[in-house]
Amino acid sequence: MTLFSIAFSLFLLMDPIGNIPLYISLLKEASPKRQRIIILRELLIALAIIILFAFLGNGLMEFLKIECATIQIAGGIILFLLCLKMIFPHPHEAREVASKEDQEPFIVPLAVPLVAGPGVLAAVMIFTNQETDSIIMLGAILIAWTASLCILLCSSFLKKFLGNKGIIALERLMGLLLILISVQMFLSGVGTFLQNRSTTSL
Repeated sequence: MTLFSIAFSLFLLMDPIGNIPLYISLLKEASPKRQRIIILRELLIALAIIILFAFLGNGLMEFLKIECATIQIAGGIILFLLCLKMIFPHPHEAREVASKEDQEPFIVPLAVPLVAGPGVLAAVMIFTNQETDSIIMLGAILIAWTASLCILLCSSFLKKFLGNKGIIALERLMGLLLILISVQMFLSGVGTFLQNRSTTSL
């Protein structure tokens, strides 16, 4: 995969447009300046976690004796389930999360799992395993993260410009694209698994 194809996939997984309503809901009591500080802080935390998983995650998988094909198949399944939630969201999910949060959020849920969620972490481990050049991988993460940061920093403006229906429509479109990526990831994992087994049997 190329730099921009990896970056685009990670950007879709981070789902900044879909996260706009929840970010606005959780930060509505803060001043606009404080909102920007919180968003920057949370996304920096998310970036650190994503980079950590990108470069140390495969070492952990090797220590646990987990094959690349297993990560691809599991990652594809996780992405598929997450995409279904993006396309068919639970109507009360966002309100339930927001109602539980009565103080300034820290790490959870703005950094994890809204940005550095299980789908993103599984994907960066898979892409790192497939992409030998660590500079390309790091660049893709930074491109996707920067785009997500810009969108979330402009969240209040975008919500006014797009409206609730516009945001929902974009999130559904992202979910559809991610379903295609998740199925391809799953099929690649199955293919790698079958290839490894046929090589071992010979």
